[in-house]
Amino acid sequence: MSNLPNCPQCNSEYTYEDGSHFVCPECAHEWPLQAEAAAEEKRVVRDANGNELQDGDTVTVIKDLKVKGSSSVVKVGTKVKNIRLVDGDHDIDCKIDGIGAMGLKSEFVKKA
Repeated sequence: MSNLPNCPQCNSEYTYEDGSHFVCPECAHEWPLQAEAAAEEKRVVRDANGNELQDGDTVTVIKDLKVKGSSSVVKVGTKVKNIRLVDGDHDIDCKIDGIGAMGLKSEFVKKA
């Protein structure tokens, strides 16, 4: 007989595997096979040189970037302090002096 864990909700011993989950037939509770699988993996954001970026880092822009909806341009060498990493198309939220709040892609910056 296999060594399956008891149900964490009702402590039933009649649990079974169903794909990537355990299932309890008595209370219908389902939970993942591995507790580590339930933990969300942290997303790693890297700059153009491959350095890992973190919230609060200072980065330098490595390419002239046009500001969408404006005639402004973020010039090469512009330092951006206190970045915040976010999910989505643009990895970085920041404020740039003279322009304001902006989203940047990590491929166009390097860690300062």
